[in-house]
Amino acid sequence: MIGTFWSLVPPLVAIALALITKEVYSSLFIGIIIGGLFFSGFSFTGTMTHVFQDGLVGSLSGPYNMGILVFLVVLGILVALMNKAGGSAAFGRWAKEHIKTKVGAQIATICLGLLIFIDDYFNCLTVGSVMRPITEKHNISREKLAFLIDSTAAPVCIIAPISSWAAAVSGFVEGEDGFALFIKAIPYNFYAIFTIVALFALVLTKTDFGSMKKFEEAADSAAKSKPVSEKDLGFKGTVFDLIFPIAVLIVLCTLGMIYSGGFFDSESDSYLNFAQAFGNSDASVGLMLGSFGALIITIIAYVIRRVLPFKECMSCVPDGFKAMVPAILILALAWTLKAMTDSLGAKDFVAGIVANNADALMSVMPAIVFVIGCFLAFATGTSWGTFGILIPIVVAVFSNTDYTLMIISISACMAGAVCGDHCSPISDTTIMASAGAECEHVNHVSSQLPYALSIAAVSFVCYLIAGFVRNPFVPLIIGIAAIVGGLIFVKAKKQK
Repeated sequence: MIGTFWSLVPPLVAIALALITKEVYSSLFIGIIIGGLFFSGFSFTGTMTHVFQDGLVGSLSGPYNMGILVFLVVLGILVALMNKAGGSAAFGRWAKEHIKTKVGAQIATICLGLLIFIDDYFNCLTVGSVMRPITEKHNISREKLAFLIDSTAAPVCIIAPISSWAAAVSGFVEGEDGFALFIKAIPYNFYAIFTIVALFALVLTKTDFGSMKKFEEAADSAAKSKPVSEKDLGFKGTVFDLIFPIAVLIVLCTLGMIYSGGFFDSESDSYLNFAQAFGNSDASVGLMLGSFGALIITIIAYVIRRVLPFKECMSCVPDGFKAMVPAILILALAWTLKAMTDSLGAKDFVAGIVANNADALMSVMPAIVFVIGCFLAFATGTSWGTFGILIPIVVAVFSNTDYTLMIISISACMAGAVCGDHCSPISDTTIMASAGAECEHVNHVSSQLPYALSIAAVSFVCYLIAGFVRNPFVPLIIGIAAIVGGLIFVKAKKQK
């Protein structure tokens, strides 16, 4: 079963069960057990050892994953601090005065997501904590908020030159200037560009379809949730008490990222430039250091300004941890499932298929790479793993033959990976978006799928066109027209 189609069965079973049963924990665990059985040849002791020792413990003991978990917990504590100090309530009052409409609240959420392009994890949790009070005041469902967060996380990071994603992609391109290739591939990243266009079009035309429409209608009909007043909290917070921690978090996480990339390394002959430091950065280390620094500064600021006593600040530590437990549990299970898939040789199986058929399908290769990237990221729940598999193959096939087609195919790989990651219930970014919006994870996935699949279909057609015209402009015009025209058609059909 190793290195064959069977290696993709465990994640596919887990995803299918999650969508059918609407229960993600048991679905992921069943997928993990199937992977362990396949790897051990259905041996009981071998399965238990592989699942728990190699899988669960191995995933959680890895430095990168552990750094992400620490970042999650610290961010949860920061959010608990801002809520207890009254900063979130104060920001909600300010927003009520300045953001008057449901459309305005959604546009503000999108714009904030576009501005926080450093890292997708950071984007999901920051945008969620800041915008949730505002969207709730305008009766926007948590499913819609999770969709807006998720759609401005990975799709934005993958077209931002200064981001952890740009660093990851650049690192997978061997024998070429990875950063230069990333820049040239941006105009061809159709899925990311079309997702952002679709967000604005959906909000401005006030169009929803699929299960999202039901969630939005339920939010509209439900009574507005009564926010906790400052009097109830016992502490007087201002908008500053929300903006200041977020601003410090952004600055320190950025500094943490470039620090991990060697920007402040005094032993080197010359300081690395900003972009190069991002290219060498370790997102896990940078986010962990930045979030810890922001937490300490926030506590000091609250205590000095007498917004929150030190004892109350410390009481937020377990509260923040508890708030992140569901996300941590799903992440731990998703990472373990990925470990099962990796041990079964799923990467080698997919890589072999692509490499064996590349020469005969040159002009349609971008579209094929896009589909394979979608499927692989959907099944494994990892964009970066998909980059690591497909980008070296694309570079090897096209580096000495067709440079333009290589750029288009690399972009198709990135777009497909983001699309599959966007759709997958076992993707860490999708899990983070659910956590940021405090939304039921399966509801987020099921309501987001119709939008993501529609944009994916348009992107696939555009990659077919791009493989022949060899420029981004014609496919972009056709794709944007298709998305906007499709939404207008759906809205007109519903009004009849």
